[in-house]
Amino acid sequence: MKAFRTVLIVDDSATSRMIIQRCVEMCGFEIGAFVEAENGIDGLTALDGADTVDLIFSDINMPKMDGTTFIKLVKNKESTAGIPIVVTSSVALSAVESGLKQLGVTGVIQKPVSPEKVLAVLGGLS
Repeated sequence: MKAFRTVLIVDDSATSRMIIQRCVEMCGFEIGAFVEAENGIDGLTALDGADTVDLIFSDINMPKMDGTTFIKLVKNKESTAGIPIVVTSSVALSAVESGLKQLGVTGVIQKPVSPEKVLAVLGGLS
C-alpha cells in the first residue's frame, strides 16, 4: 500500500478534516503525519512550512482563499506542482470537475467522504 509522508487537508470544517483523515487511515495507507489548514491561505503557509507534503485534500468553498485559487497556486509553483491533489466538496461538482481536472487534480470526491471513495481515487497512485 502507498505511503505518504505528510498529508495536507485544507477545509474550513474541522469535522470534514477529521472525517478525511479517518477515511485515509481506514484505507490502510501508511501516513507519517497529517497537517490541517482552514483555507487556501493557511494551506499555502502549511505547504511552505512542512518538510514533505506528498498528498493534498482540498475543499472548494472556503473563506479567505477558495480551493480553486489554492490549487492553481500549488500547481503553478515548480516545487509543489507534482503533489497529487484530491478535491472534496459538498457542492455538485459535475459542472466544474472537468475544469478541476484541467488544473491537474488527481481526483474529485463528493462529500460525504468515505474510505471507498478515497480508495477509488488514490488506489491508482504508485
